[in-house]
Amino acid sequence: MGLEISALNKEDSAGNVEAADAVFGQSFNETLVHQLVTRFLAGSRAGTKAQKTRSDVSGGGAKPWKQKGTGRARSGTTRSPIWRTGGVTFAARPRSYEQKLNKKMFRVGIRSILSELLRQGRLVVSSDILPSSFKTKDLSEKLKNIEAKRILIIVESVDANLALASRNIPYLEVIEATNLNPVLLVGADKVIATPNALKMLEVRLS
Repeated sequence: MGLEISALNKEDSAGNVEAADAVFGQSFNETLVHQLVTRFLAGSRAGTKAQKTRSDVSGGGAKPWKQKGTGRARSGTTRSPIWRTGGVTFAARPRSYEQKLNKKMFRVGIRSILSELLRQGRLVVSSDILPSSFKTKDLSEKLKNIEAKRILIIVESVDANLALASRNIPYLEVIEATNLNPVLLVGADKVIATPNALKMLEVRLS
């Protein structure tokens, strides 16, 4: 038995669309969704931070002063972390923050998010949302009656008109169905998908 996804508005040519229960009827798994979002954010971190340890800092080969008789604390090198020009004690090194998440868990997590969006009325379908020109004004006109602070449009593929028309709208994100972003899905107040994009999601997430 399929689920019905409402059209963006009554005038939309797509009308209400029937969707697969296996994809859009998934129960919400908060723990898995949290893990999915955390994994995505962690994988986006550059991990290029680097500092020098005492072995990386140049100089410091000679002992600053003799071991005894100066009245000062003994010291073996000016590259010690306690010196102003010395190395860092626990220096940061380039690293990867990527977390492992298998494909099955990813699919279940995305299905869980999409299903919850549908239950909350935040996921709709539209054939008329795509702009006919590259002008931002044309796309803004289509979005002006949508009561949402953050809008996500899911399409089969991003053409030149959509890319140019959407790039100057700060509250709008556009993504292809093959590159779903869980962070954008969770953060969007309204998710608008084209019929072709919905079919791609059903095939990919089944």
